[in-house]
Amino acid sequence: MSMIRDLRAAVRPALRRGVTPHEYDSTRDPSVSSAVVDCAIYRDGKRLSDHVSPADAMRRVRAEGGFAWIGLHEPTEREFSGIAQEFGLHPLAVEDAVHAHQRPKLERYDDTLFTVFKTIHYVEHTELTATSEVVETGEVMCFTGPDFIITVRHGGQGSLRALRHRLQDDPELLAKGPSAVLHAIADQVVDGYIAVADAVQDDIDEVEIDVFSAPSKGSSRGGDAGRIYQLKREVLEFKRAVSPLMRPMQQLSERPMRLVDPDIQKYFRDVADHLARVHEQVVSFDDLLNSILQANLAQASVAQNEDMRKITSWAAICAVPTMIAGVYGMNFKYMPELEWKYGYPTVMVVTVAICVAIHRGFKRNGWL
Repeated sequence: MSMIRDLRAAVRPALRRGVTPHEYDSTRDPSVSSAVVDCAIYRDGKRLSDHVSPADAMRRVRAEGGFAWIGLHEPTEREFSGIAQEFGLHPLAVEDAVHAHQRPKLERYDDTLFTVFKTIHYVEHTELTATSEVVETGEVMCFTGPDFIITVRHGGQGSLRALRHRLQDDPELLAKGPSAVLHAIADQVVDGYIAVADAVQDDIDEVEIDVFSAPSKGSSRGGDAGRIYQLKREVLEFKRAVSPLMRPMQQLSERPMRLVDPDIQKYFRDVADHLARVHEQVVSFDDLLNSILQANLAQASVAQNEDMRKITSWAAICAVPTMIAGVYGMNFKYMPELEWKYGYPTVMVVTVAICVAIHRGFKRNGWL
């Protein structure tokens, strides 16, 4: 909360009187490396400068036209406070951008759109285990104004460098302004979702085959439950990135916005369609994993029942000689056939015959 109060105190006077480049630079600690990955000015779809500070970029854009694109990676509060003053960013959005761990969303603060995207990266693994990490998340946050776009990235993946170069190779699209960059970022994020969904589908297929295939000798069906549950947790993490983004994409593709070029809005519809397809896939993944987990638990229960039937069958077979031996082990003087010459072999034959008959009965009924 102290950060919000400080930013409000700094932003409001700056908006009233204007901030000079020297005032902006004085807020930075020269001993700390800059979080600014790239900062450039674009006019008519062409990049005009390679090395320029955010303050100089904004000053030149307001004086000469075009727009500024500033990219940052995990800025600190002190590093971002100067940019917040320069561009008049709302303190609440600034706090979200610095501390990260936000849900995908779209918010409007005066003349600025604040958009949060969750990036998803598939973690390669040779074998899926109960502790395997399947997806890794990051964040890309965008402040989109009429003459600037500021991207704040968190996490080790989701770099926008290649995207920037690709846009610079398409001046006609980049000439549409900051909304064209916002669309390109959204498109790249959703394309990443599609690639991850295909890879997760392969993992689910592998688990499904293992669960419904014949178990190898000595293996246990219950051993797959840990893998299934871990995969389900990773799919849930995937779902948390995709589902909340549905409404922001719908707003960007359907609701007229002054900061979004009408021609670019058509492209947002395509991104929204791709996102809807991924969302359906992720929901189906969750349902399918529930079914696989239930089938695995049912198979484990069936296997346990089979084991119990076998144990019960052998206990019943062993009960016959135990009972006969118990009868003839009683210390009574007068018992049938105690003095008979063939009594012992007869009892043994009868015992074996009864055990064989019971065994055949259990075998015929599938208990053994």
